[in-house]
Amino acid sequence: MERMFGKPIVTQEQMRARIREMGRQISADYAGKDLVLVGVLKGAYAFYADLARAIRIPVRVDFIIVTTSGSRSKTAAKVKLLTELTEPIAGKDVLLVEDIVDSGVTAQYLLKALAKKNPRSINVCTLLSKQERRVADVHVEYVGFTVPDRYIVGYGLDYRQKYRNLPYLAVLDQKDLQDE
Repeated sequence: MERMFGKPIVTQEQMRARIREMGRQISADYAGKDLVLVGVLKGAYAFYADLARAIRIPVRVDFIIVTTSGSRSKTAAKVKLLTELTEPIAGKDVLLVEDIVDSGVTAQYLLKALAKKNPRSINVCTLLSKQERRVADVHVEYVGFTVPDRYIVGYGLDYRQKYRNLPYLAVLDQKDLQDE
């Protein structure tokens, strides 16, 4: 029998419904604009793919890879951009697609880095927001779900590179973390 990891907090059906709503809103907000979706890998891959399919206007797609090292808490984390965009974004409307915005440090770093490329506009879209952990002043235009300050995996989010493939979002309990 397959073991389910973590206690589900958002089901696959709930995510599908919310992502469809977000796609409709983004389609309306960016109608007639030159929209570039910039996915932050690895965590955002599942959300990004479903969101892109839910948007009903033409979009360009691109990805960046970042690593965050150091403290998981507060501003001590160091963010490093590992890849660049594959096409120019100058004069275009950019939507940065994140899996989760908690402290906001990574999103703030990416917004500053992308702003140097002179986009027409830049906004953030995230599947999950941990507002209570926010230390960086980052405005998130589109939020799928606001979640508590717990360790969440599934649907692209990982624990030590595992659990990204879960079709739902789950909280990993201390017991699950110790079993690793």
